[in-house]
Amino acid sequence: MTTTLAVANQKGGVAKTTSVASIGAALAELGQRVLLVDLDPQACLTFSLGIDPEDLEVSVHHVLTKGTDPGEVIIETEDGVHLLPATIELARAEADLLTRTGREHVVKMVVEDVEDDYDWVLLDCPPSLGVLTVAALTAARGVLIPLQCETLSHRGVGQLLDTVHDVRRFTNRKLEVWGVLPTLYDGRTNHSRTVLETIAETYELEVVEPPIPKTIKFAEAPAAGRSILATSRTSKGAQAYREVAANLVTRAGRKTR
Repeated sequence: MTTTLAVANQKGGVAKTTSVASIGAALAELGQRVLLVDLDPQACLTFSLGIDPEDLEVSVHHVLTKGTDPGEVIIETEDGVHLLPATIELARAEADLLTRTGREHVVKMVVEDVEDDYDWVLLDCPPSLGVLTVAALTAARGVLIPLQCETLSHRGVGQLLDTVHDVRRFTNRKLEVWGVLPTLYDGRTNHSRTVLETIAETYELEVVEPPIPKTIKFAEAPAAGRSILATSRTSKGAQAYREVAANLVTRAGRKTR
């Protein structure tokens, strides 16, 4: 059974896309069949995996709004994962879907079309709580919340959890919050450690271990069109994402190949 995980936080700059790419690559290293779905019109995930969105004739926009078969759009990447890419056209999808009956279920329908081919589907949500994020949460078994360990970064977590509550109530009763993934973490500072403790206490959320350390290696990876697991294999950041992926596999009750 496919495990569909939405990676969401309406605040930008929290390493959400980096986390999707890196966890996906780490799962692939563990022998898992992985599909990444770029639901952000900025198409950062698509670009960071070596694909120029401007060169694409079809994208996830066509799958969601025009009924294009996802198999015609999915791309194999060098990191061992498959990608359903995005382009700026996806910005129109919110408006296109607003008046459509069952709009909350459009991503779920795509996942159901491909789930026999993958062990994991990771949904990279846009930095908002709009139609696409709600549709991703409706399709997901769990939601993972990347969170930069700074005071201002966690102010929006409550809003996201309110949205999760509404999704559970109306469109996906089985949705679980898998926890907060601390990113851009500097364990040398009291501030980072305090913020992390505050999140766990305030929202009663599990903290997914280990925290992802702050390193320039993450900024260098997208320029190469690969994840950090390929560009800096032995770095602390790459190793941290490998450990996170292994913990997620255990959480999902899966066996590595």
